[in-house]
Amino acid sequence: MCEAEDNFDIAVEADECVLLAADVFDLIRNIQDPEKPDTLEELQVVYEKGVTVTPLSEDGDYNIRIEFVPTVPHCSLATLIGLCVRTKLEQNLNRNYKLEIYIREGTHTTAAEINKQINDKERIAAAMENPSLKETVDKCIMEPF
Repeated sequence: MCEAEDNFDIAVEADECVLLAADVFDLIRNIQDPEKPDTLEELQVVYEKGVTVTPLSEDGDYNIRIEFVPTVPHCSLATLIGLCVRTKLEQNLNRNYKLEIYIREGTHTTAAEINKQINDKERIAAAMENPSLKETVDKCIMEPF
């Protein structure tokens, strides 16, 4: 492949990442906060620059990284917010991807612990087996009418 074609492929790949990041943000922006009548976007918990997408392979696999900011540094619902974001994306993305969700550094007192929980598949699966928790997540990620 010549250099010009390589540059074209890189540009197309970058465009795809930008478009996918916008799609991802559109999916998570309207998630309802678990205890307030506002969306995560309205509360500035999620924001466009907090969504990054990078290619993992030439087969169309992507790494999607979401960074969010809880409303207060001791927010007791930060894990639930991360679970809502993960569930919403897993239910709506039809691509091959690796999903990473993190609390922005310095914005929560137990961020490292929460980041570990919301990126552990076994913990996520166990949490979603709890009917009450699943109902809360489903309510938060329900599309507005």
